[in-house]
Amino acid sequence: MTPGPQRHARKPRGLPGTVLASGLRVLALVLLPLLVLNLLLGFGNHWPTLWPRLEWRFSAELAALVVALAAWVGWRGRAGGRLLAGLSMLGTAWVMLHYLNVTVPSIFGRRLNAYWDGQHLWAVLRMSGEGGAGGAYLRLALSLLLAVAAVALIYAIVRLCLQGLARAAEHTATRRALLGLGALGCALGATQPWQGEVLRPLIAPPVSSLLAEQSRLLALALSRTAHVERLGPSPDFAGDVDALEGSDVLIVFAEAYGAVTLDKPDIAEALAASRTRLAAGIAASGRHVVSARLISPTFGGASWLAHGSLLAGIDTRNPADYQLLLTTARPTLVSHFAANGYHTVVWTPGIQRAWPEGAFYGFDRIADADRIGYQGPHFGFWRIPDQASMALIHHQEFGKRFPARAAPQQDRAGNAEDGAEGGAEDAADDATAIADEAAVRVRLAAYHPEDARPSDADAASMAASMAAAPTGLAERIEAARAARERRPRLVVFPTVTTHAPFRAIAPFTDDWSRLLGRDAYSADELAAAEGVPVRWSDPTPAYLASMRYQFDWLADYLGQHAPADLFTIIVGDHQPIGSVTGPGQPWDVPIHIVSHDRALLARFEAAGFVPGLVPPDTPLGPMQDVTPLLIEAFRRAP
Repeated sequence: MTPGPQRHARKPRGLPGTVLASGLRVLALVLLPLLVLNLLLGFGNHWPTLWPRLEWRFSAELAALVVALAAWVGWRGRAGGRLLAGLSMLGTAWVMLHYLNVTVPSIFGRRLNAYWDGQHLWAVLRMSGEGGAGGAYLRLALSLLLAVAAVALIYAIVRLCLQGLARAAEHTATRRALLGLGALGCALGATQPWQGEVLRPLIAPPVSSLLAEQSRLLALALSRTAHVERLGPSPDFAGDVDALEGSDVLIVFAEAYGAVTLDKPDIAEALAASRTRLAAGIAASGRHVVSARLISPTFGGASWLAHGSLLAGIDTRNPADYQLLLTTARPTLVSHFAANGYHTVVWTPGIQRAWPEGAFYGFDRIADADRIGYQGPHFGFWRIPDQASMALIHHQEFGKRFPARAAPQQDRAGNAEDGAEGGAEDAADDATAIADEAAVRVRLAAYHPEDARPSDADAASMAASMAAAPTGLAERIEAARAARERRPRLVVFPTVTTHAPFRAIAPFTDDWSRLLGRDAYSADELAAAEGVPVRWSDPTPAYLASMRYQFDWLADYLGQHAPADLFTIIVGDHQPIGSVTGPGQPWDVPIHIVSHDRALLARFEAAGFVPGLVPPDTPLGPMQDVTPLLIEAFRRAP
């Protein structure tokens, strides 16, 4: 029997096999790759850490990639190896940029500016590795190796997913489905600005917007002519500063002293006792304080923008505008005080390298980390504790000495033999004091000619003083220094101890004279400070400790040691990093003005300042707005 003609089963278009096999194939080649890629382009930040957080958001850029890949396969029949490798590298870069896009605003409280932030990347890495031991740098090296391994892993995952999608797109039905889903995703992304509050958060922030923003910022930074009109006019620095009556002026830019210390309940409560001690110290010295809020031009870093804004009275929110400012010859508070007979000094322990930008301000003395005369041990990355810096300012610039601490009563008791020995020790102390005085003059000769080499008139005054002074050489030197005429000082002091990573924090000491020598801190004190752990993922405890330290030395200095007529401005440069403040915080900072002169402080109260250390909730305005107020307040009363 001859069999009849056989009928061949017709193969369905699309994925072959049974329904189950087809479903598994769709899952493996389409749904799972789409899910994985969307997770890589849709995660958020797990504040306050650097880790990503799983978030179910839709990536419109992934939809565009799917449309492009499916269209290419439909045109050429398949995706070649080189194309997949290129797309995988692009996808890996997209994932890393997405990480920066969601992490930088969360941690630093501001948007990324790659051109300017990239210039300080090495300094940030050095701070991260600074721990007083080689182990910290080993951890940093391991972290970098892990980062490289993570990039390689992401590349492998992205390529595997794209290979699955490319294979699926070779089948007509699947390709049409990918094109339809991709087109719908692109439409959702394009209409995001007009979507409601419920739908908008479900779409991941696009990396393409970040790249467009960085391109615009880069073009702005490299263009000089684009900024000339942006700076606007400078304040009118004409006039005198006679209302100060020759008082020394100290401007303390308090690093990372932001309004979060007042606004965030847990931080405000933790610092309440320290703030009370500062207020008590100011009051005990016969001084008064008025306060306000300002809006800083920066958040979480870039302190120099705040310095330039207040000193020049210019809006420096855009770093490019600050850089342009440095190329001009615009007047500043520094030049204003110099024109009125002040000796101007910037005390910058945080500057550990050449600082050509300082030439713009025209300070008479630039005292950086290597030229302020600190002889004690180094504490962490920032090396010099703020209290020690203030002690050196007091001694070198204000021309004052700290009272030596009295010896314990039992050390003062003794017989005549002990007295004779004590006399010998006193003589040795006098010799040491003379040597120290000579050493100070040698150090000052390099960068402070006025104090190292007095003028002829000053030399004559010193000689006359020596003739009438006691016979001891140390006493004669001190009397001559006191008799020498002295220009009043404007000292600008940006602090560093409260700078991230908020370590290592030196102990506060009430023996300020000790901070002037090599025994400023003991080895045990240094070891204890270096041993306090700090976590970048939870820096708030360390930040609070640094702020308590700042309040304590300010309270003791203003309450016990500062010259009676010192006019002091304490202003926060910016809020601390976002891992301390939390998301969505304003850029407000406190400003305090401390003086014994009630009439002078009344001028600031008339402008919106209030008595005490707690400013109003509403800021006076941006930081540059206080500059003309300072100029006007310092003028002679009509």
